[in-house]
Amino acid sequence: MTKKIRTKGFTLVELIVALVVTAIIMSAIATLAFALNSVNDATDDTDRTQAHVRYATLKISELIRHCKLICSLTNGDLVIWRDDNVLGGEGEINVGELVYIETGNNHIQLLDFPQSPSWMQTYHIPLSSLRDSMYKTTLKDLCDENYVLAIPECSNVQFQFDESPPHTTFVNISFGLTENGLVRQYHIDSALRCWAGHLLNATGSGLVSDDD
Repeated sequence: MTKKIRTKGFTLVELIVALVVTAIIMSAIATLAFALNSVNDATDDTDRTQAHVRYATLKISELIRHCKLICSLTNGDLVIWRDDNVLGGEGEINVGELVYIETGNNHIQLLDFPQSPSWMQTYHIPLSSLRDSMYKTTLKDLCDENYVLAIPECSNVQFQFDESPPHTTFVNISFGLTENGLVRQYHIDSALRCWAGHLLNATGSGLVSDDD
């Protein structure tokens, strides 16, 4: 009598079920991997944004805190008399002492003029000239400009003061940054420590020749 040997194996139904279960598991793993990668990307973007905010806050706060005068807000630019260190030009604004905080094209950057013609280095800039938006163009044509990018991508930049320039002793700069698809509002606050208000004339339209 011949004995039949039965070989056990998977039926077609069992194979289909196994394939479906495997597909579900692989899909779940792929979804989880994508989610983790998205979280990492969002974290990296947030870290970069926070780094820019910290740098800008430190840079701009120190600039305003130690400046002599907020000269004007002209065409979206905050014009700052940074210091008064040109020999022979004490109590007067010189080109090397100016800084513009520019807010155009969805960014915040600083502009100054470290190199200028010799005849301009001791040229006294009238305070009234800095209220003319074309004066910056003149300085850029005559001098070497230097840019420092503070916030690369932002929106709705606003300046607020306790008094209108040049009587300002406190500055608030607000701006929006997009984080994970949402716009978050940030503020930079700074008060002048060495305000040169004693150099302003009675109307605030210019500087007096001395502080007597």
